[in-house]
Amino acid sequence: MMAARQHTVERKNGGVAFRVSGFDHVLGALIERFPRLWIGLGNLETRVLADEIEPVKIKAPIYVAGLARAGTTIALEILASHDELASHLYRDFPPVFTPWWWNWFVKRSRRGDLIASERAHKDGIMITADSPEAREEAIWMAFFPHAHDPTRSNVLERDIRNEPFERFYREHIRKLLAARNRRRYLSKGNYNVTRLGYLHELFPDARFIVPVRDPVWHVASLMKQHRLFCEGERGNQRAVDYMRRSGHFEFGLDMRPINCGDDQAVRGIQRMWNDGEEVRGWARYWALVYGYVADLLERDPALCEATMILRYEELCDRPRETITRMMEHCLLEVDDAVLTRFAERLRTPDYYRPNLSDVHLAAIAEEVDSVVARLRC
Repeated sequence: MMAARQHTVERKNGGVAFRVSGFDHVLGALIERFPRLWIGLGNLETRVLADEIEPVKIKAPIYVAGLARAGTTIALEILASHDELASHLYRDFPPVFTPWWWNWFVKRSRRGDLIASERAHKDGIMITADSPEAREEAIWMAFFPHAHDPTRSNVLERDIRNEPFERFYREHIRKLLAARNRRRYLSKGNYNVTRLGYLHELFPDARFIVPVRDPVWHVASLMKQHRLFCEGERGNQRAVDYMRRSGHFEFGLDMRPINCGDDQAVRGIQRMWNDGEEVRGWARYWALVYGYVADLLERDPALCEATMILRYEELCDRPRETITRMMEHCLLEVDDAVLTRFAERLRTPDYYRPNLSDVHLAAIAEEVDSVVARLRC
């Protein structure tokens, strides 16, 4: 299917070219231009399927959220292997607003076997159209137009109310569960890190996984990915459009930092990036996001109880123990076959190593140390 090609890369003359199919480009443009129309189609789908989804209940949804490159994808893959959970897949975008109808179409139009390819991040993760992926962000953007405006707070607290979104979102989850014949919803969404309170208010039995990575490795990985995506998008407007329409602003020419409620801090981070202080800028961004998480969990005991801080290094060094703890936190039975499969696969990345000077390492420590000590749950 075409969706698997959206995040693949090919080498051309030593560069990186991001490929987006014509179908996805045109359909994505229509959805971006007419979001109200697609919301209406989603509501029509809900009415047509009223009898099908009536018995479907939303029970203890699971949210994986955090900065990109922290281990969110591998956490999603591990959880998505559980047969109780339904998540979005690569192929669900662009028409994410009508999950049942699109799922019906894909099942009947697929020809041949899926071929896995390495995703654009060049991190060794192989994907197909059926691989789990963050796809619900397009829905958030349709109902919250300023969700990715770095000049204003992107935080959604418990007291936020958006009834049209909440109704649509609940029905969307129920339709996805029905289409996949699963009992519980699993979501990966990096930007949900500033929506934890709101989501917990909507779903009091929800479980949250917030991956955290050693800041030195994390900063190095963020810098590497940003350069890779800038290279791949340069002269390739389709790729830039695709990233924007799918709600991926973590890297690339249209990179936008998450505003955790501190406009001045965000402006300072952007100024560092623009002035060549890339390492300190990324380190301060790490501290901004995870400092916000630490503050939130300290003042909200119920949310802290529902949240697990998943340390990436522990996942790589002690996979069986860490995966077991994650599954138990998510109220899932632990499958020994899953433990074995991922334990054999997980290891500290060997496709790159941080190449940072002592000055850079000192700058990272200066920015992040006070936050590292506060991350609990």
